Amino acid sequence: MNPIIAATHADPYPYYAQLRAEGGLVFHQGLKLWVASSARAVAAVLAHPHCHVRPSHEPVPKAIAQGMAGKVFGQLIRMNEGERQRCPRAAIEPGLALIDVNEVNALVGARLITPGADGLYAAMFRGPVCVVAALLGFSPAQGRAISELTADFVACLSPLSDQAQLDAAHVAAEQLKGYVIELQDDPSNRSALLAGIRQRFAVTSTDSEILIANLIGLFSQTFEATAGLIGNALLALIRNPQLDSAQVDDLIAEVQRFDPSVQNTRRFVAAPCEIDGVPLNPGDVILVLLASANRDPQLNDDPDTFLLDRPNRRSFTFGAGRHQCPGQVLALSIASATLTEILKMKPALDPLAWHYRPSLNGRIPLFA
Repeated sequence: MNPIIAATHADPYPYYAQLRAEGGLVFHQGLKLWVASSARAVAAVLAHPHCHVRPSHEPVPKAIAQGMAGKVFGQLIRMNEGERQRCPRAAIEPGLALIDVNEVNALVGARLITPGADGLYAAMFRGPVCVVAALLGFSPAQGRAISELTADFVACLSPLSDQAQLDAAHVAAEQLKGYVIELQDDPSNRSALLAGIRQRFAVTSTDSEILIANLIGLFSQTFEATAGLIGNALLALIRNPQLDSAQVDDLIAEVQRFDPSVQNTRRFVAAPCEIDGVPLNPGDVILVLLASANRDPQLNDDPDTFLLDRPNRRSFTFGAGRHQCPGQVLALSIASATLTEILKMKPALDPLAWHYRPSLNGRIPLFA
């Protein structure tokens, strides 16, 4: 076991507890990086101004730097610091925070969710992207196409992708860009979300490429993280049949703390600093174990117990500080609405086989 393999291990949480016992921020000799495992260390790393989301010498991964997927990647708010992060975030975040949950429920309810593993896959991966597309003003047919393209595009975000997948990601990025440009030029678009984003963006920037990239980023951010949230909620019901499945919102809220779809993220040290008593140097890499911090007794009482009615639930799953995910409310709403629709079918969960999608940081079950 190591902190990266742990993301898709059957049960990584005893190992995370062992790491916390060894120190909140320690150097892993095998991986040649620092590992932040305690709530205190994770909070400190995420808050520190010298801990950046990309290495200064490689703002875009070399494998995609020369194609359209790389151009989109390089403009995403989650992959930038300073003004390149703050300005587009200020345009996008307020609108996501004001999403009408009833509208989300209606959009999810309007989708046909079919029983079986194929139906679950579509509900987990395709459905959430279709909801975001609809909120921006795309038609249902366009939303379905965008969800397919997003599945190809997210390959550019994974170091595990092969060249064929990366080539497909570049093509998908081009096509997604085309969809977004057409949407912005459509005089009949009545999306309040899109109108608000465009209005706020125009105050700080005239670079339409940044806006286009970050609208595509809404799809890619939704794709895997929300799918994992839905899938891990189903696993919680399989493993704990005594849970009250009627408490869907509480179930989703506890799953994102207890068994999150995003297990870790990385930070790259840009200048000399000290974190949790440890001196760090430029070029150092920190693996930030969000899932481990969620199970730290210093953050949550009785952290290894799954409690639907957990008081004062705290979690790092959606990040913290300047890079906290702006779509947390939307993701939780889509996941809750989707799980509600799945459970209405009274699916037979016990016969389902599953394995985790190959990933270095995600914990996303695939059912069969």
